[in-house]
Amino acid sequence: MTLHVSGERLLTADGAPVRLRGVGLGGWMNMENFITGYPANESAMREAVTGVLGEERAELFFDRLLTAFFGPGDAALLAELGMNCVRIPVNYHHLESDSRPFEIIEHGFRHLDRVIDLLGEHGVYSVIDLHALPGSQNQHWHSDNPTHLAAFWQHRHFQDRVVNLWETIADRYKDHPWVAGYNPVNEPGDPSGKVIGPFYDRLVKAVRAADPGHVLFLDGNTYSTDFSVFREVYENTVFVCHDYALAGFAHGGPYPGMTRGEWCDREQLERAFDRRTTFQRQTGTPLWVGEFGPVYTGDPVVDEQRYQILRDQLEIYDAHGAGWSLWTYKDVGLQGLVCASGPYGERFGAFMDKKRRLGADRWGSTMEESADELAPLHRLVEREFAGWRPYPWGARYTTDDLIRHILLAQALLPEYAALFGGLDDDGLRALADSFALEACARREPLLDLLRTNLRGTS
Repeated sequence: MTLHVSGERLLTADGAPVRLRGVGLGGWMNMENFITGYPANESAMREAVTGVLGEERAELFFDRLLTAFFGPGDAALLAELGMNCVRIPVNYHHLESDSRPFEIIEHGFRHLDRVIDLLGEHGVYSVIDLHALPGSQNQHWHSDNPTHLAAFWQHRHFQDRVVNLWETIADRYKDHPWVAGYNPVNEPGDPSGKVIGPFYDRLVKAVRAADPGHVLFLDGNTYSTDFSVFREVYENTVFVCHDYALAGFAHGGPYPGMTRGEWCDREQLERAFDRRTTFQRQTGTPLWVGEFGPVYTGDPVVDEQRYQILRDQLEIYDAHGAGWSLWTYKDVGLQGLVCASGPYGERFGAFMDKKRRLGADRWGSTMEESADELAPLHRLVEREFAGWRPYPWGARYTTDDLIRHILLAQALLPEYAALFGGLDDDGLRALADSFALEACARREPLLDLLRTNLRGTS
């Protein structure tokens, strides 16, 4: 069943065309603050929780969470919807330690092996996505970055470790028929744009030496929007675009309507998709949207508009024969097909409300929280540094990142970790099991929308 690229399509070994459509398994082997409700970045959160629980009991909780988060029922649900692919984000910390670089942690593969096999039993392919790289390949929390600097591009040491890690991963899964391929660098953010091209050349050569058969899924620079960095079209490669709709963000306006001074409607979505896939269409390579999907608010009127954004995007992808991976499968309520509840929501609900009030994570922020307190700082930056355009998204976003999503988020870490205090082992297991499918609330309108689309198209 191993897939390969043939022109604009993916084919099985016997020549049958395959359009990969499914979800990203965000918040699992690469935890994110808005997905499970913690503040700041994953490593800082784990360190804070370990400081409260101790190493042994922290391992009990986190391993139980990995087990509960995705099991046989989850694979069955995705297959029942008609999905045939799951993109699996992985944090390098599972597979290698900063204190012992280049030494692979065999035990770290156990959950990845388990879920790839579970999905394969249901006829669902996996795309292995290295979402957090040593040194952080982009400027934000989802690469487990505690700062706003992507040090990966500045230090050959980090790049060497990633090549070594991918040689190991590729060798491990080279004969696995239900691994569709490898997405080796999620949303790279090389500010200079000069390092990423030569690094990709090197990485592709190394992975091909270990596994010449599997497809490579390569993200463009600047969070998978800039494909000018590619100096050649590698064989058996899909160039991955990400296609988030402006109106679908937490700060998005009505749809159709204005968001941040831009009119957003179906035509705008199609123009954005055309722009983001220009390279793929010019090179005659497959179209695959590695991430997209709106944020839901709990307001029925707003959420119906968000569902319409999703319907319109799916229709656009269908018209172009594009595959896709919706972000994300499971979380605490912003985007998930299913959402955790039970003991975790009860214990951390008030904390997550505070985090939302402060706008302390990028994905859940409307950019209006704490507006009165931050407005003088934004005015100061605009007045004194009018020409400042920091990479990647400019002065307003960078100021928010530094103050809200780093400073305030890190200040919240002790408060989050303290909520683990006083729990016995059964209590920790109950928290983790809140993410098991049987304990989750299902976002039925979203499930029905996806089921209808997947069963009605091929």
